[in-house]
Amino acid sequence: MKSASLCWGQRYMWLRVHQLPPGHQHETHVVLRFDLPAGLTVAACRAMLTYLTRRHEILRTTFGPGPEQRVRPPAPLPVTVVTAERDGGATPAEVVEELSTRPFDLAGEWPVRACLITSGGAPRHCVLVFNHLAVDMWTLGEIKRELRTQSAGAVARRPAALPPVRHQPADLARHEASADAAIVASRAMAYWQEEVGVLPADPFAARRTERADGPPAGHATLISPPMLAASRRIAARHGVWPSLVHVAAYTAMAALYTGREDVAHLAFVSNRESHPCPDVLTCMFSPMLVRVSCAGDPSFGELLRRVAAAYGRAGEHAYVPYDKVVEMVSREGSRRGVAVRLGSEINFIKQRTREYGGRRTAFTWNPVPWAWAHHGDDTYLRVDEWRDAVALSLHAASSVMDAGDVERFLRGMEALVLTCDARASQEGAPGPTLGEAARIAGFAPAGAPPDPVPLETWHGHAGPAARALADAVREAHGLGPLDLSDSYTLAGGQVLRIPQVLAELARRGWEGLTLNQLAGPAPLGALASRLAQGRLHQNQAHSE
Repeated sequence: MKSASLCWGQRYMWLRVHQLPPGHQHETHVVLRFDLPAGLTVAACRAMLTYLTRRHEILRTTFGPGPEQRVRPPAPLPVTVVTAERDGGATPAEVVEELSTRPFDLAGEWPVRACLITSGGAPRHCVLVFNHLAVDMWTLGEIKRELRTQSAGAVARRPAALPPVRHQPADLARHEASADAAIVASRAMAYWQEEVGVLPADPFAARRTERADGPPAGHATLISPPMLAASRRIAARHGVWPSLVHVAAYTAMAALYTGREDVAHLAFVSNRESHPCPDVLTCMFSPMLVRVSCAGDPSFGELLRRVAAAYGRAGEHAYVPYDKVVEMVSREGSRRGVAVRLGSEINFIKQRTREYGGRRTAFTWNPVPWAWAHHGDDTYLRVDEWRDAVALSLHAASSVMDAGDVERFLRGMEALVLTCDARASQEGAPGPTLGEAARIAGFAPAGAPPDPVPLETWHGHAGPAARALADAVREAHGLGPLDLSDSYTLAGGQVLRIPQVLAELARRGWEGLTLNQLAGPAPLGALASRLAQGRLHQNQAHSE
């Protein structure tokens, strides 16, 4: 068995998984469904899947506590076989549901589960459930391609011609520990530090309210067939990717809603062309920080130009260990005396095989995103480009956006893109400006942002909770005495080791802190006070 540090892309997902309680971690799982050709046997499918895990070390890698990735020796991949026929046992849907919703044992379980669905004794479908630490979209495409090649070879009774595996995740981890990668990371971190340094601590300050009741977040989807063609025409006229048209529309709505001239968000990037191992199968994506100026009432075309330029700058500095970004943001919060939020994300996914099948725009509400709310983000926009429509899916924390504004935000994005496209068809007609977009969206004016909430203070009382927290932090890092007026990061704590700290606290009987709280700028002593209050409330509940 060999081990290596977590790759930089894996670190983002490591933190995301540990932000969730175990009952919600399955929402980060990735499910791949593969239709099997006729002529295969169950034994052939088992051999095919075992060969897949033998070729790719990431599929037999566990992630444990340091954290690090540990490659396990090759072995047969366990495969669950279920029939589609009624035999009194569990149905395929029930089996897949169980495999998809059970949390992965990161330190002890391979990051892939396999299920074969048979009919008449012959395998018809293969369902693979992945731990997201192991795969990204590119990885899934490669796995599907290899399965097609292997299954075709098995049916034809000839060897499958698969290219040799050039790089494994351990090779990438070795590169990321090199001096060359350190230079890349230092340049990227300088960009992040400069950008974060000019951002407001809370972009949604003018809208943020504390809602004691109701769900913690809302989630709605707008599916627009006309937006697909319109965004492509606009992109072609301006020489940009269609995804940036949607980002420009989001930026306009965000500027109008928050009342800010600068709009920043985290956009996801694959990072595969940033190092010598672009073909390695593992999770390699991470967010990059994009800041766009909306000053001067720009037209949509000018705003699109600014978005494209901002993405170009950000893309040059996207390859970075994300845990170090979190630590840097924590230190920035300590410097300002207020927590700094980077709480809005945008993700663009192209799905060439999915179709809407309708002609009219549809707006629907989705179930409450309980798991997403645990991350502590403000908004998350996912843009899916299907064959015949664009699907805009917006998660929004209830503290920053109510149901009416969620709908206005999405409909405003669609209307802005369609208006820009319609104007372009008129000779010499200017595109809509940000001021016109305000009338399209119809948001109520944003008020003046309140004074930022200062960090909690620590009054120097070192009770049992403070001693337990200090001991847990020291044990996870091998540190000496700690100053509890420092934050976790300032005290020398590494964000990647927070799960260890929380586990050690739980072993000592102290629970109630989250990864986000420890990763923030609050003093350790103030966090210990939260632990003590949580213990007090638990004792009171037990006595009652």
